[in-house]
Amino acid sequence: MLRCGKFLLPLERPLIMGIVNLTPDSFSGDGLGADSERAVEHARRQIAAGADLIDLGAESSRPGAIPTSLDEEMERLLPVLEALADCPVPISVDTYKPEVMRAALAHGASMINDIFALRRPGALDAVAASDCAVCLMHMQGEPLTMQGHPGYGNIIQEVRAFLSERAAAAMAAGIGRDRLALDPGFGFGKTPEHNLALLSRLGETASEGLPILAGMSRKSMLGAVTGRPVGERLGASVAVALIAAERGARILRVHDVAETRDALSVWQAVGQKTEDSSRR
Repeated sequence: MLRCGKFLLPLERPLIMGIVNLTPDSFSGDGLGADSERAVEHARRQIAAGADLIDLGAESSRPGAIPTSLDEEMERLLPVLEALADCPVPISVDTYKPEVMRAALAHGASMINDIFALRRPGALDAVAASDCAVCLMHMQGEPLTMQGHPGYGNIIQEVRAFLSERAAAAMAAGIGRDRLALDPGFGFGKTPEHNLALLSRLGETASEGLPILAGMSRKSMLGAVTGRPVGERLGASVAVALIAAERGARILRVHDVAETRDALSVWQAVGQKTEDSSRR
């Protein structure tokens, strides 16, 4: 189970986290900027399509992104959080700023999704005393420069060691292991080859049996494989979501909730049928 504030999420099947970008410069082309009404409508459509969680992001973390000011991030985020106060699923907030974390939790967020893995001063304290879930992500560098020259000796070992260290730091600060998820950080300081290596051995990146969150939807790694622009990566996005689920991911962060849900339903039905047949 993953504890997300008042929610307890079973992890027997992969959960779908629907993305809601509150930025004007999202790499995926779906940024809603300061249009809180459209953002709320989009979130509710994703829930109706089968999202188990919603992830709100008010600062772009695409490669080369310029940092967003604290005030601007708050202005984009808080009205949407307030409008989703009655949301029947947990709301995650994608931020690395401790001030935003505190404000988001005060406005009903149930999860903090941090690309810096709570390394910023004050971040651990901002969430430790709450009962929110926390996703700790691996990133080499920072969004502005991370795709310059990423390099690793052994990417699986290095990602696993980093996530293990951050999980230990979180637990030492009082964050229970039932509140933690780990993200290997596809596309964050990694070449397409690095990303494919991580995906092929995804289950080895997590430590101590903590659940893995995988986010590859529409990313450039898929463009590198298929040659398709970002608006034409639906098929590839669904494919990597299924591969990630097969390799142990418990949360899939996606733009296309309905299509991913359908694909998972078929995958799970075939798996159940195979399991039933083996018992006869």
